[in-house]
Amino acid sequence: MTGSLQTTLRRITKLLVKLIRQAWAFNQRVILPLVDFCWRSLLDLNILVNTSENRDQLRRWTMTSLMRAERRLETVLPASFKHNWPLKTIGLLLLLLLLFVLLPKGDSSVDDLKEAGELVVISRESPTTLYLGDEGPAGPEYDYLKSFAEFLGVDLRFEMRDNDQQVLSAISDDEGHVAAAGMTFYPPLEDEGFIFGPGYQEVDIEVVCRRNGARPRNIEELSDLELVVVADSTYEARLIELQEEFTDLTWESAEDTNVDNLLQLVWRKEIDCTIANSSEVNIKRRFYPELEVAFTLEENQTLAWNLSPRWEALSDSIGQWLSAIENDGTLLVLQDRHYNTGEFDYIDMRTFIRRMKSRLPLLTPLFEKAAEKYDIPWTLLAAQAYQESHWDRRARSRTGVRGIMMLTLETAKEMGVKSRLNVVQSIMGGAKYLSRLEGRIPENVKGDDRWWYALAAYNVGLGHLRDALALAGDLDLNPDSWLDLKGVLPLLSQKKYYKGSKYGYARGTEPVTYVRQVRNYQNILRAQIISKQGFHGG
Repeated sequence: MTGSLQTTLRRITKLLVKLIRQAWAFNQRVILPLVDFCWRSLLDLNILVNTSENRDQLRRWTMTSLMRAERRLETVLPASFKHNWPLKTIGLLLLLLLLFVLLPKGDSSVDDLKEAGELVVISRESPTTLYLGDEGPAGPEYDYLKSFAEFLGVDLRFEMRDNDQQVLSAISDDEGHVAAAGMTFYPPLEDEGFIFGPGYQEVDIEVVCRRNGARPRNIEELSDLELVVVADSTYEARLIELQEEFTDLTWESAEDTNVDNLLQLVWRKEIDCTIANSSEVNIKRRFYPELEVAFTLEENQTLAWNLSPRWEALSDSIGQWLSAIENDGTLLVLQDRHYNTGEFDYIDMRTFIRRMKSRLPLLTPLFEKAAEKYDIPWTLLAAQAYQESHWDRRARSRTGVRGIMMLTLETAKEMGVKSRLNVVQSIMGGAKYLSRLEGRIPENVKGDDRWWYALAAYNVGLGHLRDALALAGDLDLNPDSWLDLKGVLPLLSQKKYYKGSKYGYARGTEPVTYVRQVRNYQNILRAQIISKQGFHGG
């Protein structure tokens, strides 16, 4: 900001201070001319802004400053002042000018961020964003942001808020570089000064109700229901637009909450319906199986991060990062990790949730002990045990495998298990066997894929897994990526593919389903940790 502009703004500020005092001392007849003068002063300011080389950036900064000033005004002024619109207008303009004069921040470059060495992200805790799992921070937004921070070559730090309103308020106040809370791109927010980066995922906006409850088929039928949405959210903004056409449309705006909480209220039958995006619904249905999509409100909407007005330059870097991870396959891996849950099975999910309450508490210490001994995430071991036996220590199949980890007699002897029906021995034996399989996976396989390969070998046998690895190479696919290998394994049931293999025919679809189910159960278990541990950034 130039010295002459600062000098001019200081003069206007001093004059407005004087006018505020006069307005407070005199009656309403004095205030209205003063308001008119303030608007003319703002017009003069706009002329100064329009002479700047950075008009667009200053315009956005002005809008953000107005919102920031209004929030501060609401907290520091007496009630009589707040509800007096002429005085409030004068105060708002005064605070805006003070922000221009006293807090000129300018635009910062990506080089500035890299020099600082830290990307600060504003977010909220949720299974659909990020949470503290058994191995540390996890969740869709966390994985995306970790990848972006690595792309920039900086550390990652989170500043957590309770809901979307607080997230947006914090990013407009420049308390971080990026706001990431699973929000959809919404043009009207740009008009209010919010800056969106490039979209990274497409979702649908859906009306969500409860199974065997309210079942609206269209917008008209919402008018007779208790529809609750997050106040000041993009979902509410969409409803306001729709209300122009559907005049009978009504809803309740819920303050200081988020979509996750409202979905839980729908599940508890405390409200009829809410609105969420398809990613939120797909993840939350794992915990609340009775949630159902009544109808789609809008299709093909884009999830995007909000940027601090001072860090708008990050938008180009986000675009470059997205292109890079799309080209190298990382984007597909991240999406597969969190959203490839297969077809939703209501009965299975309902049973799993029930047994988490009835059976898991007694088994958790056993899973944790075995997991610690063999360096396995305990939630992975517990999820695998559920897939094997539904946590039934007396489980038995027609093929002769038995116990909570469903060990064969040969494997049990090899692992030192004397009684497969002894739950402690079975869990220890299963953990030892899974750890041994993981140790035999090729070194080129990295990260969580090592566990997916080990689980597949646990299910179909290490020999068939090796056949699939060789076949992947023959088909010019990546044998070191689960994303590719899960497409190869089912081919082992086709003669033209298995006839040249070392171990022959295999029911290759089964290990793919097995791994997907274990991952799904593990994600649910991980997210449940949120209720016991908070995520506080870092």
